[in-house]
Amino acid sequence: MTKKLVIVESPAKAKTIEKFLGRDFEVRASMGHIMDLPKKGLGVNTRKDFAPQYEIIEKKDKLIDDLKAASKRADEVFLAPDPDREGEFIAWSLKETLGLQHPHRAVFNEITRSAVQDAIKKPRVINEDLFNAQQARRVLDRLVGYKISPLLWRRIQSGTSAGRVQSVALRLICDREAEIRAFVPEEYWSIIATLSKKRQQERFEAQLITRLKDITAFNSQEGANGSEEPVPQAALNGKSAIAEKGRIKISSKEEADAILADLRGATYTVLKVEEKEQRRQPNPPYTTSTMQQEASVRLYFKPKRTMSLAQHLYEGIEMGERGHQGLITYMRTDSTRISDEAQAKVKSYIASEYGQPYVGQGRTGKAKATTQDAHEAIRPTDVTLTPKTVKPYLTAEQFKLYDLIWRRFVASFMTPAVFDTVRVDITAAQYVFRANGSHLKFPGFYAVWPREEDEKMLPALTAQEVLDLHDLKPEQHFTQPPPRYTEASLIKELEEQGIGRPSTYVPIISTIQDRGYVDQEQRRFIPTWL
Repeated sequence: MTKKLVIVESPAKAKTIEKFLGRDFEVRASMGHIMDLPKKGLGVNTRKDFAPQYEIIEKKDKLIDDLKAASKRADEVFLAPDPDREGEFIAWSLKETLGLQHPHRAVFNEITRSAVQDAIKKPRVINEDLFNAQQARRVLDRLVGYKISPLLWRRIQSGTSAGRVQSVALRLICDREAEIRAFVPEEYWSIIATLSKKRQQERFEAQLITRLKDITAFNSQEGANGSEEPVPQAALNGKSAIAEKGRIKISSKEEADAILADLRGATYTVLKVEEKEQRRQPNPPYTTSTMQQEASVRLYFKPKRTMSLAQHLYEGIEMGERGHQGLITYMRTDSTRISDEAQAKVKSYIASEYGQPYVGQGRTGKAKATTQDAHEAIRPTDVTLTPKTVKPYLTAEQFKLYDLIWRRFVASFMTPAVFDTVRVDITAAQYVFRANGSHLKFPGFYAVWPREEDEKMLPALTAQEVLDLHDLKPEQHFTQPPPRYTEASLIKELEEQGIGRPSTYVPIISTIQDRGYVDQEQRRFIPTWL
């Protein structure tokens, strides 16, 4: 007789967990949700505290009968769906449908032997608050969609729909399109000087930044930036015209030509050389949102594909002699928090592989007001399972995503990169040019995270030194409208405005595309005319 029954959502998860538990356990899968609101009708009792009226999902009857039979054979039942709102609802659904009196709720953030066994040893009861939160969101979604969608059918066309979150996302895209159409570009010019030390071959470029009389105002604004900066995120937006206090503004070719006339006969003299050390901090580990954004920009994965790959990495991969093993922690999270145990392990790994000077304190970011912090950040379950180690067992896409997650996690616990930077201001007539150079002094987290920008070296220069001018290059530009949203930048905007949750970003984007509300051109969203 089976003494203990464990129920999870998916067969893949069941297959992994089964290997971590002894013969006294039977692990079964519910195949996702077993009950939901009805497809037809509101399914919400608006006269009785908006109570949802659930029904068994079609074609789930046999599965439920099998689970009932298995639960009757068991002395104990452990409900182990995912550790989030939806998982709590599935656990509640199983309790109610199977008629379980005192089931255990087993929760784990990673599918590893130690995490699963610990969850079985220390179960809890179903969290009513988490369950109620899921119900509230589900009821709100139904009320908004059910009440507004028929209006759209009458006024626009059949098959259209509204949603609590999807409609807001669509509004963001439409508002951005309106901004773009209303945008009037402005002309501006830049001037680049190619210079060298006297009678030297090595040349460098400097950009016209301001007039000599405005240099103090220009520098005072730049001074607010500080000496530490995080590693640049993958670019999500386009460029606009530079608009800084004190910066010279050249609005036409005539203005540029007048300045060039002053500059061509001028003496180019070093005004100031400023050398300093600059530290660049690593980014914190991934949340669902930041993982989707970077996978979109760096790997060209759609968010839906990213989450599918992450689901497989979480539920477990067959790894030869190692068996079926979960490779990452739960992938739906808004937290950058890392457990004390995982912190200790990654610091030990960094010290062993790179040396103690590379071990940092850890970048976990600041929690936002809307952060629930229910789970850890997304990280490898075992930092010693390097991308090289697991590559033979993964598909090409799985490997790319795991490599990104692993590197981001390890980098977040490494020391800052240290640069020696030099800033040279050069006067010519009444104008000031600026040249910037940098040299990587200590790689820090760049030992594991790819660095994309090249070093820019300058020759050794001193104040009052006179330079040779080789070329002056004027260039015309126009200010750019705000860019259309990509999948990555839309997710970023939704997160910043507190719209949706990690579990809803993919369905939102899929819905507005599948129903023809938006098209994509060069991976950017354009609203359609219905």
